[in-house]
Amino acid sequence: MNNAGTLVVLGSINADHILNLDAFPRPGETLTGMHYQVAFGGKGANQAVAAGRSGANISFIACTGDDDIGERIRKQLTSDNIDVAPVSAIAGESTGVALIFVNGEGENVIGIHAGANAALSVELVAAQEKRIADADALLMQLESPLESVLAAAKIARQHDTKVVLNPAPARELPDELLALVDIITPNETEAEKLTGVKVENDEDAAIAAQVLHDKGIETVIITLGSRGVWASEQGKGQRVPGFKVQAIDTIAAGDTFNGALMTALLEGEALPKAIRFAHAAAAIAVTRKGAQPSVPWRKEIDEFLSQQG
Repeated sequence: MNNAGTLVVLGSINADHILNLDAFPRPGETLTGMHYQVAFGGKGANQAVAAGRSGANISFIACTGDDDIGERIRKQLTSDNIDVAPVSAIAGESTGVALIFVNGEGENVIGIHAGANAALSVELVAAQEKRIADADALLMQLESPLESVLAAAKIARQHDTKVVLNPAPARELPDELLALVDIITPNETEAEKLTGVKVENDEDAAIAAQVLHDKGIETVIITLGSRGVWASEQGKGQRVPGFKVQAIDTIAAGDTFNGALMTALLEGEALPKAIRFAHAAAAIAVTRKGAQPSVPWRKEIDEFLSQQG
């Protein structure tokens, strides 16, 4: 495991404040909830934790506020086997926050304050040039300023560091950025935003993947929820099914998939086997509550896979 390649994750850190209610409050209404928790989240941090716990050699470029919760999050990330040297505490800023109401049906409404995440500037990225250059892969999402994501991708491309983009939350992206990406991992909604193709079955997924190949992306992995993923390398695609489990909460399932996928790829696994490893990690995560608290450790993933026969 120790001769695996190194990973840099660039992305967001949030404190998720989650309140469970029977129903969402109407304007002017005050309701009492049943269950309140503060869990650490943010797509970047979730993916970094998934990589760290599943065994990757990983450092994380991100920003917290200069507040108590930022300090607590940095400590927690360190205990998840992540090098947090490139995590900056931004003076006078609060750590990113997500305010989440969950109703009796398990639906949620979310409001986000970017806070320190918005301060992950092109200058901060440039200061990490050597770290990105020395890594084997760079994994990013879209909760950080787009110009910083683009700047990091350019540095990675110059130094032959693989660029992996999880294009979430869904939005349109400039071709300039897509042309720098080696591996992209959209879900159906994100794939449609990027390609204009509505992904409802394997044929659609193949068409959407080809649009992304034509923009210069070698490997396209479209996640299809319970149906697994459509994995396409240089135009040759196949569906890799996931594992059937009783899901409790799908928060951070996609993030867990992305982080674990990178661990396996950097250990030299071929794509189908790396996807199977990532599917296993995500399957464990959906049987547990919360974002980072649900992310499994390597031993759990290996045990899960050994039981699959």
